[in-house]
Amino acid sequence: MKLFDPTMNTLERALDVRLVRQNLLAGNIANANTPGYAPQDVNFEAAMAAAQAGEREPGTGAPVAAFVEAQEATPGLDGNKVDLDRAMVGLAENALQYGASARAVAKKLAILRSVASDGNG
Repeated sequence: MKLFDPTMNTLERALDVRLVRQNLLAGNIANANTPGYAPQDVNFEAAMAAAQAGEREPGTGAPVAAFVEAQEATPGLDGNKVDLDRAMVGLAENALQYGASARAVAKKLAILRSVASDGNG
């Protein structure tokens, strides 16, 4: 009997990919004033497919993320393509998705805890 079902495994991978994306989006914001910087994003579907296949970055164990150039604004005079408004929206959206996945994991674990304690705790 497996303790964790495929849903838990998928949620774990989704949390990993969302964390990679959050760090990447934060990096884009941090480089908003870097001349010539091209913001990156994660293709969530491709990264999840790689995570489902068990592909991990060598040495780090982090999920393989499908990095793509973010669809941002026209570059400024210094060549920087970061649109702070879009970057902040992406960051907020990703944080909401991460939180939803984390709550789903917490609910699944609460069910397991209830089963393990015969519903008495």
